[in-house]
Amino acid sequence: MKLATLLMIAGWLPQPIADQTCLAATLYLEARDQPILGQVAIAEVALRRRSARKRADDLCTVLTEPKQFALTIVSPRYRLRNPGAWNRAWQIAGSAMSRWAQGGERYAVVPAADHFYAYQRVTPSWAAHGERVALIGDHAFYRLSP
Repeated sequence: MKLATLLMIAGWLPQPIADQTCLAATLYLEARDQPILGQVAIAEVALRRRSARKRADDLCTVLTEPKQFALTIVSPRYRLRNPGAWNRAWQIAGSAMSRWAQGGERYAVVPAADHFYAYQRVTPSWAAHGERVALIGDHAFYRLSP
């Protein structure tokens, strides 16, 4: 399935399934070849950003903000071709959303991290101004917000 088609379908789905679809697509695109812990950490960053945004109606809105996550960086024509990786991303997204919804003391793989990047590929300028929280797989997780 093409990424554009998946995002269009997500727009028609009810909540929380739409958000789980967007989060699973993000995990698939960002980290399908990474350890499960890395996918959980990326989900935490996305959910933390959603919690910090007062005007974002849903997680899909946060994940489709321009140039923030893979959903807007990867070509809309990109085809998701690995069903095993999709199923794993779907399960991780659902588990992370469920844990996050419980509130209170959340289990955190990357406490307070609100950004990440693939450190072997790029080094964004904001990384110099943040506090590195963890390295998991080929991703570096940072806290930029005070």
